[in-house]
Order: sequence, then structure tokens, then C-alpha cells
Amino acid sequence: MIYLKTPEQLELMRKAADLLSRTFGEIAKWAVPGTTTRKIDTVAREYMQDHGGIPACLGYGGFPGTVCCEVNEIVVHGFPSQYELRDGDIFGADSVVSLEGFCADMCYTFPIGEVEPKTMELLRTTKESLYKGIEACRPGHRIGDIANAVQTYCEHRGYSVVREMCGHGIGVNMHEEPEVPNYGRRGIGPVIRNGMVICIEPMINLGSRNVVIERDGWTCRTRDRKPSAHYEHTVAIHDDMTEVLTTFDFIAEVMGSRFV
Repeated sequence: MIYLKTPEQLELMRKAADLLSRTFGEIAKWAVPGTTTRKIDTVAREYMQDHGGIPACLGYGGFPGTVCCEVNEIVVHGFPSQYELRDGDIFGADSVVSLEGFCADMCYTFPIGEVEPKTMELLRTTKESLYKGIEACRPGHRIGDIANAVQTYCEHRGYSVVREMCGHGIGVNMHEEPEVPNYGRRGIGPVIRNGMVICIEPMINLGSRNVVIERDGWTCRTRDRKPSAHYEHTVAIHDDMTEVLTTFDFIAEVMGSRFV
């Protein structure tokens, strides 16, 4: 079932999205060579909790962190660890906060130090495809229109789209209906309606689209071990318009000219 949000509930989701966006501003300060992904996880958890939020990923299905840590070929759901970020890495941080009973979800892939040009172009294209998906997210359109917009934009530029993972609805729960794939045909899937809140999150690979799940049962990486990029916003549809609830602005303030 797709749960349509009331104006009052949307206001609570705006608050959650603001806290999460500010948390990512804190993460950006530590997304540099020499920082462990566990340190970043701790920074995010403490910031959320200090501002009244609940780190929704922590303990979810047994997940051991606040942030899904996606280094280089990791597509999604990587564990925080003692791995130290290195010059040339890319680091995707994916996290969810719950505040006053409602969730927000967001992901950003950070370039660490000097990153190879072909990998930087993957990051730019993936981020641009997120906004192509958002442009297609309009009342009366269908979820397939979002999926097709992302797929077309990325595949025309020579990248591959992960099939096994997708976006989703969000609200009281981290994951709600509908699923929001990053590939598919226009004109199919649920109709986009006022009151829906969804997470659009392209996961795009430099090489093959094929992925594997590691023995921990969580970590998803590219089969060919080539880099993967991941960006995500929480988006609300209301009053016949689309509002992006999360923002990358706090990341941009920290990164300055390094902002992708």
C-alpha cells in the first residue's frame, strides 16, 4: 500500500530531511584521506542523536552502522570499518534519520583527494541522472517515467544501471511502497500522486551492471570491481508540484570547489 502524507506529516518530513542534510554537511568535513569509515559513521550518529534524531539504519535488520559506507566498487550497504580513505577513492555515504516519527533518506558520493577523470565523470553523470529522475517525477506521471529517465541518461553515456537495488517510498518507515527502479519503460508502474514521498537513488557502474553480495549478507559490490556511484534525494509530491526535501547545499558549503 502507498501511504499518502498529509500536509502536517510532510512538515515533519521536512524537519527530518533538514537534519539529515545537515548531518551530511558534518560527514563532508571528514570525507578526506586518512579518515576511517567508522569515524564518519560515529560523526553521523552523534550529530543525529545530539539533534534529537534516531539513526534509522543502526540495527535495521542487524545492520551495524548509521551510514552505509560505499568505497569504490561497493554499490550499497557496506559496513563502517577501520578502512582509511585514500587519495583517489570515492566514498558513498547513504543514511536515514528518523525525527518525530518520520524518516528521510539521502546519499552522496564524495571524491577523496585527486580522483581519476573517468571516475569523476561517473560521479557527475550519476548525480545528473538523479535530477533527470526528479524532473520526471510529476503528478500524473508514472514511476516508470522516473526509471526510464535515469536509465536513458546514464546508458547513453556508456554507464550501466544496477538492477538489483532501487529507490522506494518513505514515511514512518524507512522503506515503503512503491519501489522506484532506475531502469524500465515509460508509462508503467504506479501513478505519481499528491501526498507521495519517495526516494530516488541512481546506482550507476563504470563497468558491468552485474553485482555480488559479500559473505556478510549486506555488502553489495560490482562483480568486475570497477567503481560505482550513488546519489539520493527524498522527494515529496504535493499541490501538483515536486519538492526535493533533502539538499546537498550543506555538503557544497564544506567542499567548496571540490563539490561535484
